[in-house]
Amino acid sequence: MRTSRLRIWLVRWMYAMVTAHLLAGILLPFVAGAAALDPYHHSIGTHFWGDAIPEAARAQQVWWISLFGPTVQAASIWMLVLLWIADKQRNAAAWLGLIAGMLVWAPQDILISLQAQCEANVWIDGIAVLSMLPPLFWLFRHDLKAGRTA
Repeated sequence: MRTSRLRIWLVRWMYAMVTAHLLAGILLPFVAGAAALDPYHHSIGTHFWGDAIPEAARAQQVWWISLFGPTVQAASIWMLVLLWIADKQRNAAAWLGLIAGMLVWAPQDILISLQAQCEANVWIDGIAVLSMLPPLFWLFRHDLKAGRTA
């Protein structure tokens, strides 16, 4: 596949990933208390409370997850702006900004999740990192080389 065609597909992939983050952020406040997430809430509750999980603990978890939704929405909007700048201007620095954001976020989020024995978060983080960082590194290197030859 020619590099220009690969670039187009990787940029589209990144737009899809950012859109998925935005949609997840929009949905979080609405699904945080859903019965389908009871096992998730229970696993977190048992880490902090053992078998004696107070009812208020679940309510607090639902509140935190709901509150996290707008944070994910805002971050995805910032990601979208950087992605647009990187794509339209072939701006390696904007790709690097997206990479840096992931490299700051992911290790901390994974470590905190591991400490709380929250395997679901580790899996979600791992999928996000593996689906986004390789394309971002490729796009960064591609646009950096293209900028040097221009």
